[in-house]
Amino acid sequence: MSDRKPLEGKVLLITGAGCGIGRAIALEAANSGAAVVVNDIGASLEGKRESSSAADEVVAEIESTGGRAVANGDDVSDPDGAQAMVRQASDAFGRLDAVVNNAGILRDGFFHKMTYENFDAVIKVHLYGTFNVSRAAADVMRQQGSGSLIHMTSTSGLIGNLAQANYSAAKLGIAALSKSLALDLQRWGIRSNCIAPFAWSRMTSSIKVDSPEQEERVNRMKEMRPEKIAPVALYLASDDGADVTGQIFAVRNNEIFLISQPRPVRSVHRGEGWDIDSVRNHAIPSLRSSFLPLDVSADVFSWDPV
Repeated sequence: MSDRKPLEGKVLLITGAGCGIGRAIALEAANSGAAVVVNDIGASLEGKRESSSAADEVVAEIESTGGRAVANGDDVSDPDGAQAMVRQASDAFGRLDAVVNNAGILRDGFFHKMTYENFDAVIKVHLYGTFNVSRAAADVMRQQGSGSLIHMTSTSGLIGNLAQANYSAAKLGIAALSKSLALDLQRWGIRSNCIAPFAWSRMTSSIKVDSPEQEERVNRMKEMRPEKIAPVALYLASDDGADVTGQIFAVRNNEIFLISQPRPVRSVHRGEGWDIDSVRNHAIPSLRSSFLPLDVSADVFSWDPV
């Protein structure tokens, strides 16, 4: 039986890898044999750049166990920064096999109070960041004839959540972007998939605890450690995942879900065409039983993590 590690010889670029989910994936990637570019700009949860050595600390942790890694401090929301981190991967390790688009910020607020600046900033990091890094990586991967793009989406976008219009829009946009990448890049053996992670991290630690029920919910969330996300992400980065593309997964503690993608659920037809009255009297009553409720992620995932 071979003792070859599942990511032996692979090179991974992981954004936002200084803490939380990104850090957990970076550490496990190195443990699985990959060389890792650890990207993190050292920013606060709101995206304000701080003097942080988070990426360097993760690199040091990887190197202390014999792994190979380099730190990168470029900004995913800057196209030149994305090019630079991809170039660093190629310069340091000679190739780039997988990207994990994990970098993110939060600026939550109810829509009627949301500023343009807070909407723009979140879209720039999550959606533009995913585009920028994937676009830079695609040039290298096309030349190789292989590659895996792994993007972090969220049930806040796939299902819905209160006070997160910016984050939800970005995360659902990432799911659509991922499908387009899967379609456009398949001829070069490049695949693209999404993961909606449930994990206690810096991004979820901002949840307000103002009731015993909320405290109990947060305590349950703390069981969902970032390390639980790594196996799915790294499977998708490995050769074993070479035939998986265009999919959306969710990971919640010890559960792995395949998430549906929008498809028609019901239809009505009227040979003579429609007018406002027939839409009111015929179409909507026929379709109403299949309407989706105005629910949020917690309504759909209503049971405790297992």
